[in-house]
Amino acid sequence: MYQKRIIVCLDVRDGLVTKGVRFKGNVDIGDPVVMARQYYEAGVDELVFYDITASAEKRGIMVDVVERVAEQIFVPFSVGGGIGSVEDMRRVLLAGAEKVSVNSQAVRNPDIIAEGAARFGRQCVVLGMDAAADDGMPSGYRVVINGGRTPTELDALEWATRAVELGAGEIVVNSIDVDGTRDGYECTLTRLISTSVQVPVVASGGAGTPAHLHEVLDVGAADAALVASMVHYGDYTIGEIKHYLAERGVPVRLQTGGV
Repeated sequence: MYQKRIIVCLDVRDGLVTKGVRFKGNVDIGDPVVMARQYYEAGVDELVFYDITASAEKRGIMVDVVERVAEQIFVPFSVGGGIGSVEDMRRVLLAGAEKVSVNSQAVRNPDIIAEGAARFGRQCVVLGMDAAADDGMPSGYRVVINGGRTPTELDALEWATRAVELGAGEIVVNSIDVDGTRDGYECTLTRLISTSVQVPVVASGGAGTPAHLHEVLDVGAADAALVASMVHYGDYTIGEIKHYLAERGVPVRLQTGGV
């Protein structure tokens, strides 16, 4: 049976893991290298590293931090933020990442998805999409870029479908409306995307309890759930989350990482 994945997100600003609510009020939490190792040893299935200010600051990603994280973990590792060209993708992959995530830059230049997929394989190219509820859009959701700062004229479902056609091998769907709130995922948005594309969809934004993950993996039809605050602040461990899901019939990998 296809296993559902639990993914920890490390949002990095100025070299430190940070977390906010709806992209605001960020508080620095810790060293991404140390935290990545801890989550790997705790049994996480994948890690995501986002350099959250790279696009807004119009700079490249912190490759040195990517290299140091990659040295500490032996699970799939996705990196995003400031990736604006195929050469940027190459540098990140050579630094140790298995996947590259493009978000704002892909909106500005959709061809980067196709070029990356042609060069490295679509399994390496992830579309990161931040969306907010908006009744003015056909699907009811609008794509927002630059770390939640800039609304676009793109409809979320239309953009997800186009990105897959271009070559994206996975989509991370983040709801700005619930991001960091710990009140639960936006299951309507997640299910809308996951039932409309033929690639894995990762739910992001709003995780607060294991029950929230169960809901989005079931009702939201997500292939994976991304968590941050609920594990960063010690509310739950990766093991506790996975055992909760397994007890309710969700297929997850229960082996402990790093052993």
